[in-house]
Amino acid sequence: MRAILEGVSPAATLVEALEPIRSDPTRAAVMLDIDGTLAPIVRHAADAHVPESTRSVLIEIAKRYRFVGCVSGRRATTARQIVAIGTITYIGNHGLELLRPGATVPEVDPDVAAWSARVREFSARVYTSEYQRLRVRSEDKDAIAAFHWRGAPDEEAAAAAVEEIAARAQEEGLVVHWGRKVLEVRPPIRIDKGLRIPALLRGSEISAAMYVGDDRTDLDVFRQLRLLVESGELTSGLCVAVRSEEAPPELTREADLEVDGTDGVRRLLEALM
Repeated sequence: MRAILEGVSPAATLVEALEPIRSDPTRAAVMLDIDGTLAPIVRHAADAHVPESTRSVLIEIAKRYRFVGCVSGRRATTARQIVAIGTITYIGNHGLELLRPGATVPEVDPDVAAWSARVREFSARVYTSEYQRLRVRSEDKDAIAAFHWRGAPDEEAAAAAVEEIAARAQEEGLVVHWGRKVLEVRPPIRIDKGLRIPALLRGSEISAAMYVGDDRTDLDVFRQLRLLVESGELTSGLCVAVRSEEAPPELTREADLEVDGTDGVRRLLEALM
């Protein structure tokens, strides 16, 4: 089924789309991205927060549904701070970290942890005063180094400068990933938001799952849900795109349902109650 909704209406179409999830919450998983999905995109990443009206609904969702989790490009502990709900699961750093409910330290694959020192050394070496002058902001994400230019006085000049970091990273055998006004420098290993999804859902008696996201990296979860449906491990996988001016066109193409911004996400969650 394919539906593109203003907000999350018409109501009849929404009810139909959510029926596999709502019909048996004890066997359903609700998963969401954070930035641009639960939390509005802001000028400075450190200012991001989930509105209380959305957070209160998500708390009730977590009480009712078998599995509720957030999947983010941020570190898992930072993701939990932004959402401010300790009873759900957080997959952080594009799948590299897993923070279970109540845990204080995320689980990280040893192969990933081994790259942390090299990525940090690269970041410290290339992030010179010139980038600070351009208001490019660096972010230490352990095995990933991020360089943000959203809100820089001259975003075009800042983006051009960050291109130089990308070139140097590739010359040194690291991998680059471009996001929404951010460059991430990563180790040369598989990294994607869908990595931990199968292991979390298998063996949990979950038959239906929904994922909501707003960016290209969220396509990895869409595709993972569809693989689980094709293999018979799930009977239903609902992929929801969050519409925005910066959303990539392929997100809409691969989604089953589209909602309008973070307000649309809140109304979608309300419809699950």
